[in-house]
Amino acid sequence: METMTQTEQMTETKTVQSTQMHSGQAARMRDLTPAQRRAVMFAQQQVLRARAAKKAKDERQSALTRMWQEEDAEHTKPHATLRKREDASQMKDVSLREAIGHVLRDLRTRDHKTLREVSEKAGVSLGYLSEVERGQKEASSELLSSIAASLGLSTAQMLRMVADYLDSVHS
Repeated sequence: METMTQTEQMTETKTVQSTQMHSGQAARMRDLTPAQRRAVMFAQQQVLRARAAKKAKDERQSALTRMWQEEDAEHTKPHATLRKREDASQMKDVSLREAIGHVLRDLRTRDHKTLREVSEKAGVSLGYLSEVERGQKEASSELLSSIAASLGLSTAQMLRMVADYLDSVHS
Protein backbone atom coordinates (compact mmCIF):
# COMPACT_ATOMS: atom_id res chain seq x y z
CA MET A 1 0.00 0.00 0.00
CA GLU A 2 2.79 2.40 0.90
CA THR A 3 4.53 1.55 -2.39
CA MET A 4 1.44 2.51 -4.33
CA THR A 5 1.20 5.78 -2.44
CA GLN A 6 4.87 6.59 -3.08
CA THR A 7 4.49 5.78 -6.77
CA GLU A 8 1.41 7.94 -7.02
CA GLN A 9 3.20 10.78 -5.22
CA MET A 10 6.18 10.53 -7.59
CA THR A 11 3.86 10.52 -10.57
CA GLU A 12 2.05 13.56 -9.24
CA THR A 13 5.38 15.32 -8.58
CA LYS A 14 6.55 14.66 -12.13
CA THR A 15 3.23 15.81 -13.44
CA VAL A 16 3.40 19.03 -11.43
CA GLN A 17 6.96 19.68 -12.66
CA SER A 18 6.05 19.08 -16.26
CA THR A 19 2.92 21.17 -15.78
CA GLN A 20 5.05 24.03 -14.55
CA MET A 21 7.36 23.71 -17.59
CA HIS A 22 4.70 23.12 -20.22
CA SER A 23 1.53 23.98 -18.43
CA GLY A 24 -0.87 23.85 -21.35
CA GLN A 25 0.67 20.94 -23.21
CA ALA A 26 1.26 18.76 -20.15
CA ALA A 27 -2.26 19.29 -18.89
CA ARG A 28 -3.64 18.15 -22.20
CA MET A 29 -1.28 15.15 -22.39
CA ARG A 30 -2.21 14.08 -18.85
CA ASP A 31 -5.82 13.70 -19.89
CA LEU A 32 -4.94 11.37 -22.77
CA THR A 33 -4.94 7.62 -22.75
CA PRO A 34 -1.70 5.82 -23.68
CA ALA A 35 -3.10 5.07 -27.15
CA GLN A 36 -3.97 8.72 -27.65
CA ARG A 37 -0.49 9.74 -26.51
CA ARG A 38 1.05 7.39 -29.09
CA ALA A 39 -1.20 8.87 -31.75
CA VAL A 40 -0.13 12.40 -30.80
CA MET A 41 3.54 11.40 -30.88
CA PHE A 42 3.04 9.76 -34.26
CA ALA A 43 1.33 12.87 -35.62
CA GLN A 44 4.17 15.05 -34.34
CA GLN A 45 6.71 12.78 -36.06
CA GLN A 46 4.73 12.99 -39.29
CA VAL A 47 4.75 16.79 -39.09
CA LEU A 48 8.53 16.78 -38.60
CA ARG A 49 8.99 14.41 -41.54
CA ALA A 50 6.76 16.56 -43.74
CA ARG A 51 8.73 19.67 -42.83
CA ALA A 52 12.01 17.89 -43.62
CA ALA A 53 10.63 16.70 -46.96
CA LYS A 54 9.42 20.20 -47.83
CA LYS A 55 12.81 21.64 -46.95
CA ALA A 56 14.57 19.07 -49.14
CA LYS A 57 12.15 19.78 -52.00
CA ASP A 58 12.72 23.52 -51.69
CA GLU A 59 16.49 22.99 -51.73
CA ARG A 60 16.23 20.81 -54.87
CA GLN A 61 14.03 23.42 -56.53
CA SER A 62 16.43 26.24 -55.72
CA ALA A 63 19.35 24.17 -57.06
CA LEU A 64 17.40 23.55 -60.28
CA THR A 65 16.56 27.23 -60.55
CA ARG A 66 20.23 28.16 -60.16
CA MET A 67 21.18 25.60 -62.78
CA TRP A 68 18.55 26.94 -65.21
CA GLN A 69 19.72 30.51 -64.64
CA GLU A 70 23.31 29.51 -65.37
CA GLU A 71 22.16 27.65 -68.46
CA ASP A 72 20.13 30.64 -69.63
CA ALA A 73 23.13 32.91 -69.05
CA GLU A 74 25.24 30.60 -71.23
CA HIS A 75 22.69 30.75 -74.03
CA THR A 76 22.69 34.54 -74.05
CA LYS A 77 26.45 34.79 -74.52
CA PRO A 78 27.56 36.03 -77.96
CA HIS A 79 29.92 33.05 -78.29
CA ALA A 80 27.00 30.66 -78.08
CA THR A 81 25.15 32.67 -80.72
CA LEU A 82 28.11 32.44 -83.08
CA ARG A 83 28.35 28.72 -82.52
CA LYS A 84 24.64 28.31 -83.33
CA ARG A 85 25.08 30.24 -86.56
CA GLU A 86 28.03 28.04 -87.52
CA ASP A 87 26.00 24.92 -86.77
CA ALA A 88 23.09 26.29 -88.78
CA SER A 89 25.31 27.01 -91.75
CA GLN A 90 26.68 23.47 -91.64
CA MET A 91 23.16 21.96 -91.38
CA LYS A 92 21.62 23.23 -94.62
CA ASP A 93 19.79 19.97 -95.22
CA VAL A 94 17.35 19.80 -92.33
CA SER A 95 14.27 17.66 -92.79
CA LEU A 96 10.87 18.77 -91.59
CA ARG A 97 10.89 15.92 -89.07
CA GLU A 98 14.20 17.15 -87.61
CA ALA A 99 13.01 20.77 -87.56
CA ILE A 100 9.85 19.81 -85.66
CA GLY A 101 11.93 17.82 -83.19
CA HIS A 102 14.35 20.70 -82.70
CA VAL A 103 11.55 23.20 -82.06
CA LEU A 104 9.73 20.85 -79.65
CA ARG A 105 12.87 20.19 -77.64
CA ASP A 106 13.75 23.89 -77.60
CA LEU A 107 10.25 24.79 -76.36
CA ARG A 108 10.34 22.10 -73.69
CA THR A 109 13.77 23.06 -72.35
CA ARG A 110 12.94 26.77 -72.34
CA ASP A 111 9.94 26.02 -70.12
CA HIS A 112 12.17 23.86 -67.91
CA LYS A 113 9.93 20.85 -68.39
CA THR A 114 11.13 17.27 -68.43
CA LEU A 115 10.35 14.72 -71.11
CA ARG A 116 8.29 12.85 -68.54
CA GLU A 117 6.12 15.87 -67.69
CA VAL A 118 5.38 16.64 -71.34
CA SER A 119 4.82 12.99 -72.29
CA GLU A 120 2.34 12.45 -69.43
CA LYS A 121 0.46 15.64 -70.20
CA ALA A 122 0.36 14.91 -73.95
CA GLY A 123 -0.54 11.24 -73.49
CA VAL A 124 2.52 10.04 -75.41
CA SER A 125 5.10 7.52 -74.31
CA LEU A 126 8.34 9.00 -73.05
CA GLY A 127 10.45 7.05 -75.55
CA TYR A 128 8.32 8.07 -78.51
CA LEU A 129 8.45 11.75 -77.52
CA SER A 130 12.21 11.50 -77.21
CA GLU A 131 12.45 9.99 -80.70
CA VAL A 132 10.23 12.75 -82.11
CA GLU A 133 12.44 15.40 -80.51
CA ARG A 134 15.56 13.77 -81.96
CA GLY A 135 13.96 13.73 -85.41
CA GLN A 136 13.93 9.94 -85.58
CA LYS A 137 10.16 9.47 -85.68
CA GLU A 138 7.53 11.21 -87.76
CA ALA A 139 4.65 12.34 -85.54
CA SER A 140 1.04 12.44 -86.67
CA SER A 141 -0.86 15.73 -86.72
CA GLU A 142 -2.94 14.61 -83.72
CA LEU A 143 0.19 13.77 -81.78
CA LEU A 144 1.81 17.10 -82.68
CA SER A 145 -1.35 18.89 -81.55
CA SER A 146 -1.28 17.07 -78.25
CA ILE A 147 2.42 17.82 -77.67
CA ALA A 148 1.99 21.48 -78.61
CA ALA A 149 -0.97 21.78 -76.24
CA SER A 150 1.06 20.22 -73.42
CA LEU A 151 3.68 22.92 -74.05
CA GLY A 152 1.03 25.64 -73.92
CA LEU A 153 0.90 26.38 -77.66
CA SER A 154 -1.54 25.89 -80.45
CA THR A 155 -0.53 23.68 -83.35
CA ALA A 156 -0.44 26.74 -85.62
CA GLN A 157 1.97 28.57 -83.30
CA MET A 158 4.24 25.54 -83.12
CA LEU A 159 4.22 25.13 -86.92
CA ARG A 160 5.04 28.83 -87.37
CA MET A 161 8.04 28.32 -85.11
CA VAL A 162 9.09 25.32 -87.22
CA ALA A 163 8.77 27.45 -90.37
CA ASP A 164 10.84 30.22 -88.78
CA TYR A 165 13.49 27.71 -87.78
CA LEU A 166 13.65 26.28 -91.30
CA ASP A 167 13.93 29.82 -92.71
CA SER A 168 16.80 30.62 -90.36
CA VAL A 169 18.61 27.40 -91.27
CA HIS A 170 18.23 27.86 -95.02
CA SER A 171 19.13 31.53 -95.13
